[in-house]
Amino acid sequence: MDAADAVFFPDRHAPASHLLLDQLPSYQSLLYRRKSSSSARRRGSGRSRQPSITSGKWVEQKPVHSGEELRPVRELPKSMQDKRREKDQRLQQGGAVTGWGLWRLNVGRSLKRLKDDGMEVMSSLQLWRADIHLIEGMFGTGILSYFSFLRFLVLLNFIMFLLMFVFVMLPVIITSHHNSLNISYSSTHVLDCSRYEPSSRRGLVLFHQHITDLLSGTGFLEQTYLFYGYYQLEFIHSHFTYNLPLAYLLATISYLLLSLVWIVKRSAAGFKRKIVQDEDRFQSFCNKIFAGWDFCITNENAARLKRSSLLYEIKTDLEEERIKRKMANRTRREKCRIYTLRAVVNLFVMAVLVACFYCIYIATVFSQRKQTENQSNFLLELVVQYLPSIVITLANFITPLIFNLIITFEDYSPAFEIRFTLMRCVFMRLASIGVLLFSLWTQITCGSSECPCGYNHQLYPCWETHVGQEMYKLVIFDFLIIAAATIFVEFPRKIIVNYCDCGLAKWWGQQEFAIPQNVLEIVYGQTICWIGTFYCPLLPAINTVKYFLIFYLKKVSLMKNCRPATRPFRASSSNFFFLVVLLIGLALACVPVTVSIAEIQTSRACGPFVNYTTSWEVVPRVISQLPHGLHSFLQAIASEAFAVSFFVITCLGMFYVIALAGAHKRVIEQLRDQLVMEGRDKRFLIQKLCQAQQVLFARSPERKSLRGRHGSGLFFVDSSAVLETQA
Repeated sequence: MDAADAVFFPDRHAPASHLLLDQLPSYQSLLYRRKSSSSARRRGSGRSRQPSITSGKWVEQKPVHSGEELRPVRELPKSMQDKRREKDQRLQQGGAVTGWGLWRLNVGRSLKRLKDDGMEVMSSLQLWRADIHLIEGMFGTGILSYFSFLRFLVLLNFIMFLLMFVFVMLPVIITSHHNSLNISYSSTHVLDCSRYEPSSRRGLVLFHQHITDLLSGTGFLEQTYLFYGYYQLEFIHSHFTYNLPLAYLLATISYLLLSLVWIVKRSAAGFKRKIVQDEDRFQSFCNKIFAGWDFCITNENAARLKRSSLLYEIKTDLEEERIKRKMANRTRREKCRIYTLRAVVNLFVMAVLVACFYCIYIATVFSQRKQTENQSNFLLELVVQYLPSIVITLANFITPLIFNLIITFEDYSPAFEIRFTLMRCVFMRLASIGVLLFSLWTQITCGSSECPCGYNHQLYPCWETHVGQEMYKLVIFDFLIIAAATIFVEFPRKIIVNYCDCGLAKWWGQQEFAIPQNVLEIVYGQTICWIGTFYCPLLPAINTVKYFLIFYLKKVSLMKNCRPATRPFRASSSNFFFLVVLLIGLALACVPVTVSIAEIQTSRACGPFVNYTTSWEVVPRVISQLPHGLHSFLQAIASEAFAVSFFVITCLGMFYVIALAGAHKRVIEQLRDQLVMEGRDKRFLIQKLCQAQQVLFARSPERKSLRGRHGSGLFFVDSSAVLETQA
């Protein structure tokens, strides 16, 4: 008997070990895994015992041929009749549960049902659930990721507002309505530094002056719960003593830590997905062709755009392969030329950034000087108030156009062009806020000989409120620009493209919904909110309302005016990129807040920290008043020895996590190799089947006639026989 008979006729006297299966590339590795698993099972059989639940649903664990644990009857892939038969068999084998076991089983079922109902209720109460499903069905998961990210920022700002309201505003509101409470107000004995006259207007106030105050935070808004200077309480004595400065500082630290933990938790899933999807080019092509379609799309136009976007991605990958091959074949002269060109372009980019930062600095200094003068013209006064915001917005509008133009000369791959341009835009947007704060602090701080109070108390008697007003104006102006661009640019552009037949309108085309640029807008606003909440405690509430309105503006604009971008973003990579940019914004926001808390001297005329040199000084003063044991413990935690030990332990934990990640990566690579090997196995089997079929047909005239009558059906019959032989 030859190999063909052994394969196609397994009922004959074939050898016990099939030569065909022994030749598979993965056969030896499979035997090795079986040996290791069987030895581990023998070692663990004497030490452990399988749990048993003798009910109609569970039965005592018995060895099964598949090696899998016994599952509940309802989860078995069987028909209802087979499930009933399986349940009766388990009842006969295990008997009925009574007493304590039955009670535990019923409680477990009730808790699971309660958990499922709770999750269903929570999902039904989710914000914008129906709107987001509609967007997902019409435009896919790429654009959906932007609106999900916007919903996350709405919830984050709402939680930040709750923290500031409960621990800072609510005690002040309660004390203002209950005069029976014993209250200690913040006060200082330095008379020159404690003079603070708010900019509230007296006498007859014109209507446009109210508009100016509303948009700039001055006038009647300056002495409200909106800004830092209003909170002048220090202690509230009731049944216990409430330390408002400590609560103010701890609430600030809490919302920063909460934002960090929440963002890291959300980005962990995207990071895991990014590690797993770090694949070679061949697998990337296969995934795009066989698994790249977004089955959430139900709109015909969106399906056509998704098809074109997949085509664009494949073209981009091919272009990257061409550029990689071109880079590998570059001569030394070509490398020198391209590196010199990139150096010149990067110097030009740095020059553009420096010019923008200098303009922001000059505009901020000019605006601060002119605000002390009384302006007779309403529009001129409003322009002076918003001059730094106008310059920052112009810089954020012009620089991306320049970056998109010059990136074509640097000869990068298309995917790297997008990422590199976005990182330049991120740096421009976030660094502009830093330059604005630096410009403000150069005006606020001065030398000790010139400023006996530690800051410029003549121009800025309450400098924290002034910084809060600048952050407030940035948030308001950012929302006005987004709304104006949506209403006065995108809607008219849609009308012109639809109803104008000129070539320029057709070339201009319909507005694209560019996900990265829209994300940069809301990350920029969120960074301002993180910085300004310390100086303007109601800023998270304003930002929540702002993002709430932006959601509906962007939704209407997307439905009526826009189409998906030709350079699409996948939902998984989009979410991870959004959160990384948000983490960068959070890191940038922590720097000025930390410096102002720990280094810059507090105002002597307003706020809860009047009696302290810096805001951080309240912490050591409170710690010094604690009992001796707790005081010693906190001092030990703040000592250098604890810091060094904690640093060493953190480094060891980090090394362990890095080693674990490396091990997981090696396992993923082994699984990929195993998948490749299984593909070779299938190819090898098909080749052997074809060879054996040719030999069989060449020897048997009856098979030839059977082939003529049934076509290729014999091949599938013989293939099933081979699979049965392999099993």
